[in-house]
Amino acid sequence: MPAEKRCLISRADIARRVKELATQISKDYEGRDLVMVGVLKGAFIFLADLVRALPFPVEVDFVRVKSYGAGTTSSGEIKVTKDVEEVLQGRDVLIVEDIVDLGLTLDFLRQHLLAHQPRSLKICCLIDKKERRQVEVPLDYVGFPVAKGFLVGYGLDCGEKNRTWPEVYELLNI
Repeated sequence: MPAEKRCLISRADIARRVKELATQISKDYEGRDLVMVGVLKGAFIFLADLVRALPFPVEVDFVRVKSYGAGTTSSGEIKVTKDVEEVLQGRDVLIVEDIVDLGLTLDFLRQHLLAHQPRSLKICCLIDKKERRQVEVPLDYVGFPVAKGFLVGYGLDCGEKNRTWPEVYELLNI
């Protein structure tokens, strides 16, 4: 049975908010040595749009942290499957994440990147979903607070599907 879905965040709202976030990030980082670290796979679309909206060049790197596997619930075991390649020591680092849900994965990643001894480390997420939050993490830039639901589209997936939808949808029959 195809998934029933409800559009939660439109393409226009996403584009507007990405520009607003880029403006905030620009004020904080212009003239600094910024490395934006995208969390694969979900954040790649958001990161690409965000980088293009910035008025100055930044370095981009990626990290992949697995906790969900192919399902809809976290396995509870978190591991880095692709680490950053850039030297982060003494540099400003901005983690770019698609969604913060439980907070466990992002807290793990934050600690992992702090071990690289960056000058500063901040977090930008597209969606802050506090419904099931277990660990509070400092979110410096938030696209959209969302109360609850299983979300897909604009990089967010369900079992590696639905990433390419240009809006964010809530799946209703999960």
